[in-house]
Amino acid sequence: MDRSIFLSANGSNYLMSAQLANINNLANLNTPGFRADVPSFASQNITGDGLQSRVFSTLQSQGADFTPGSIVPTGNQLDLAIDGDGWIAVQGTGGAEGYTRAGNLKLSAEGFLMTQDGRRVLGNGGPISIPASEKIEIGKDGTISAKPLGQGADSLVQVDRIKLVKPQHDLLSRGLDGLFYRTDNTSSMADPSIMVVPGAYEKSNVDAVGSLVNMIDFARQYEIHMKMMKLAEDNSDKSSQVMQVS
Repeated sequence: MDRSIFLSANGSNYLMSAQLANINNLANLNTPGFRADVPSFASQNITGDGLQSRVFSTLQSQGADFTPGSIVPTGNQLDLAIDGDGWIAVQGTGGAEGYTRAGNLKLSAEGFLMTQDGRRVLGNGGPISIPASEKIEIGKDGTISAKPLGQGADSLVQVDRIKLVKPQHDLLSRGLDGLFYRTDNTSSMADPSIMVVPGAYEKSNVDAVGSLVNMIDFARQYEIHMKMMKLAEDNSDKSSQVMQVS
């Protein structure tokens, strides 16, 4: 295989990876608390016979943009948005502790506080369970209080406190289920300094205009690589013709 074809094929392959990440970001434009994918690529010299003048791309990591999204007030008693840095701890795949910024919560039929995709929210002693109540309040520190059915207006009792954590960003990696997990396979300690905004949720941090511009840019770069491969093929055919004539 001509080396230029190899380099063009390599470049087009990773442009497709970048485009897929970009498309996934656009697909999650309206997903509460979503963190945009940021693929990281590196250039490496090709080693071997001849001059080391050719460079190919490698995918180093699939990171994320941790910039907070905008907060949208809803008035829903179960909604919350984290004010600043921090995460909501939930029960992830296989029982592991996962993290999300999606604060548009709900109650299951069994009374468990859950994310919209069915992940149980963790509290001081595990998944948070709320008894049948007329009113539920979430404090700025994540404390959950409820007024049981049939009780007076002043009978608000504390049920639990949402586990809010603040692990370092370089320790987090997105799982296949969309949650973030610690790369060292441990759990984070609750951070009492994290505050929330009750009755609101955080929007996705995806930049729609920037993602659309990236989509066009990636498509043009991919087209250039295809033209380079076609040019290498044409040069090879012409060289073969010259050899036949001689």
